[in-house]
Amino acid sequence: MSTPHESAQLLISLYDLRREEKMREARHWVVRSFHPDSVEDFRATMKTDEFTYVRQVMSYWDMAASFVVHGAIIPEMFQAVSGEMLAAYCKVEHMIDELREDQKVMLYKNIEEVAADWPMAKKRMSHMREYFKS
Repeated sequence: MSTPHESAQLLISLYDLRREEKMREARHWVVRSFHPDSVEDFRATMKTDEFTYVRQVMSYWDMAASFVVHGAIIPEMFQAVSGEMLAAYCKVEHMIDELREDQKVMLYKNIEEVAADWPMAKKRMSHMREYFKS
């Protein structure tokens, strides 16, 4: 397990990556415009230029979550500053098993593991999905 100082350093580095212009654009699109209700909706998005945003954002959060899974970042420190990961994951969490079966890969496994250990994450993501629908 990393020290608090090491975790803070990694979190600052992750924050710096999130500030990059294209990443900001991608994050904005995923949170505001990506609303798949089904695997078919997800597949339809895969055929658009905006799917690069989905890949960029979700792979970023899966990488960041992998740091938590492997002990490089203290989970509580990550949770304190990474609520946006839940906002991105709630877009697909409700159909993750179907997506994995459809795509034949273990999509977002690290995100899922971190979210599973995050207090109240399921409830929070459910509320987020409702909010994003309105």
